[in-house]
Amino acid sequence: MTICIMKHLSKIVRTVIDNYLNTRSLRLLVFSLTVVSCGNDEKIEAKKSAESGNLFVAPSHFPKPVYDTDKFPVTKEGFALGKMLFFDDILSADSTISCGACHQQPFAFTHHLHDVSHGIKDRLGTRNAPSLQNMVWQKEFMWDGGVHNLDLQPIAPIENPVEMDNKLSKVIQKLNNTLRYKAMFKSAFDTEEITTERFLNALTQYVTMLVSSKSKYDNYLQGKASLSSDELKGLQILQTKCSPCHSGVFFTDNSFRNNGLPATQADDKGRYDITQKEEDKYKFKVPSLRNIMKTGPYMHDGRFSTILKVLNHYDNDMKATQNIDTLFTKTSKTGIELSEEEKAKIIIFFQTLTDNSFLSDTSLALNFNKTFR
Repeated sequence: MTICIMKHLSKIVRTVIDNYLNTRSLRLLVFSLTVVSCGNDEKIEAKKSAESGNLFVAPSHFPKPVYDTDKFPVTKEGFALGKMLFFDDILSADSTISCGACHQQPFAFTHHLHDVSHGIKDRLGTRNAPSLQNMVWQKEFMWDGGVHNLDLQPIAPIENPVEMDNKLSKVIQKLNNTLRYKAMFKSAFDTEEITTERFLNALTQYVTMLVSSKSKYDNYLQGKASLSSDELKGLQILQTKCSPCHSGVFFTDNSFRNNGLPATQADDKGRYDITQKEEDKYKFKVPSLRNIMKTGPYMHDGRFSTILKVLNHYDNDMKATQNIDTLFTKTSKTGIELSEEEKAKIIIFFQTLTDNSFLSDTSLALNFNKTFR
């Protein structure tokens, strides 16, 4: 869950990080693989993972994960523990807000229909909860990139006064006082002692398995499905006019850019709050377009309720604001030239990025008929 990261919290997270411890060419490469080889590769990797006790298997058409899933494998017991923690409001100060409250599976783990998420005591921040999907392929997290390690990402929402308003030490204390969790940690880590490292690792094991890779577009990449003429046209327009920002198999270059959004009363300066560099003012992370039709509202503050409004922004409403990315100022017009027909075709293609198997995977959901404690 992400609403906003206060400056002091960002410094805390960066200190912990210091002490703790896709492209067109890829697409062409994937196209060169046969359906049989892809299937065989996945079976081989699945067998290797099963033999090693690691539940995680990278899709054959995805690049190698950034996060070391071999060094930090996902076990059956660790995943179950991480899932329980993800959906348990015990992580918040007053036990009312869980990670799952603002990251809902049917909407690619976003806070559906909320422009900015509601935290503890219904407090509002300034940012929209980003999607949690394919996280092990990312290097930086949150809208401003304030966290550089997947294991440490949960610290931000837990200690943010607007979100969970808790302290990590208090969370660990509460968990150690819970018999059910002591038993689950024993099963996952062979010890009842609940430490910060084990707690964070368990959450990471769950998040590692949030992989969206079975959309119609994924099947197209692997030669298992074909796209209609309208879908192909939408893809072509996207590749021509919306890259390099939305490129590669994940449809993001994971960079931070200023896309001409006028500042609101909140005056969220984005990446600048982390780097304190003038050139980073009003830059935010480029989001993935996967499951984009399910993750509204859009932009870092959820200001646009529909995809069409997003496309209209780039076509008609973009402003030459401070530090606006040069990609949008290459012509006499600030923004991207998009006809109404092109917008329609792009939206048609976006439908192929919806991964219904990911959105409805019961293994990722918690059975709420079972009591937590």
